[in-house]
Amino acid sequence: MNKVKVLGAGLAGCEAAWQLANRGIKVTLVEMKPIKRTPAHKSDDFAELVCSNSLKAARIDSAAGLLKEEMRRLGSVCLSVADDCSVAAGGALAVDREIFAKLITEKIKAHPNIEVMNEVATSIPNDTVCVVATGPLTDSCLAEEISKLCDGGNLSFYDAAAPIVTKESINMDIAFSASRYGKGTDDYINCPMNKEEYTAFHNALISAESAPLKEFDKPLTVYEGCMPIEVLAKRGEDSIRFGPLKPVGLTDPRTGHRPWAVVQLRRENSAGSLYNIVGFQTNLKFPEQKRVFSMIPGLENAEFMRYGVMHRNTFINSPQLLGTDLSLKSNGQVFFAGQLSGVEGYMESAASGIVAGINAAARILGEEPLILPQFTMIGALLSYICDPSVKNFQPMGANFGVLPPLEKKIKDKKERYAVFSQRSLNWFISKEF
Repeated sequence: MNKVKVLGAGLAGCEAAWQLANRGIKVTLVEMKPIKRTPAHKSDDFAELVCSNSLKAARIDSAAGLLKEEMRRLGSVCLSVADDCSVAAGGALAVDREIFAKLITEKIKAHPNIEVMNEVATSIPNDTVCVVATGPLTDSCLAEEISKLCDGGNLSFYDAAAPIVTKESINMDIAFSASRYGKGTDDYINCPMNKEEYTAFHNALISAESAPLKEFDKPLTVYEGCMPIEVLAKRGEDSIRFGPLKPVGLTDPRTGHRPWAVVQLRRENSAGSLYNIVGFQTNLKFPEQKRVFSMIPGLENAEFMRYGVMHRNTFINSPQLLGTDLSLKSNGQVFFAGQLSGVEGYMESAASGIVAGINAAARILGEEPLILPQFTMIGALLSYICDPSVKNFQPMGANFGVLPPLEKKIKDKKERYAVFSQRSLNWFISKEF
């Protein structure tokens, strides 16, 4: 009988184990609770939701809703349980957190092909297929082993991410494409500011409200390279103008002169549909990011696909390390899932667990891996985290910006999102997994 190990019984690990077991494969699910807990966890149950009972929007014309509908069609154990213990939450799918974790634990333990082993994983087995899904607070001993497997510098322990906006929402009547001193390519889009615009932006930035950090999220050291933009701005009125907003080597084509300050956006993916706001890692609350960063000339109508975050998060440099089936390029027996693989969010983690489980089973059974089309939300998200062109990688959640554009441009956002969703779900019709 084929056997496989799954490390971690969070949402991703449970989904991976479920998919493997349903394909007749014996699974050893290794979970360190109750022997040891991370600072974030309170119960001994699997798939514990630690910070919110909301699994985001339910409607399928939203990125989060489409993701969940695709997961249902792939046989998600987490969503079958979530639907059974949902609570009223307007347009979101919210659950009773304790019941959710309890029911998933019971289903996993009752599966005849799953054996639960309570121990602290310290190594990755080299004699069997393995899915590593130990989460953002992976234990230090295992993290060291993962780091060795990933060539050392390809493992991160802190997520200092800047916001990402869609290319089509940038006002190119104001912004312009150019590299400093005309060197290199035009992968940068520049948003120029005059003195008055800069002063208003700086004042708004230093007075904006930050999100509180939990104790386990606080870094031991905040390096200059990942200093929150709002913290840097408080060092003085010109601190960011001589830092990430420096205008040197750039000329505003509208004026023929160097701007007072410039916010640069860097191409984020190979499709060129997403742009990262360079140097804008931040701990501001999401509504504050929308308010303050929309003051940047050219971003007044920006569509934010990811807001900036700063928190403890163990993840690998997936674009350089993972194949599109979520296995290591250097070792096809080792699969990664969950936040370790570079996805952000509960349902995104669970979705990656589904795909990793299906593909680990395919590897064992000698079948073709499941590579979902890029026009599906899961396919696009996993394509992004495995895209070798992505530099300075930071985790990504589900958003419509990672999907390839429609053949016919639709200006109305709500209508466009509905068409995106229908395009994906049409593919799932008559498919069996």
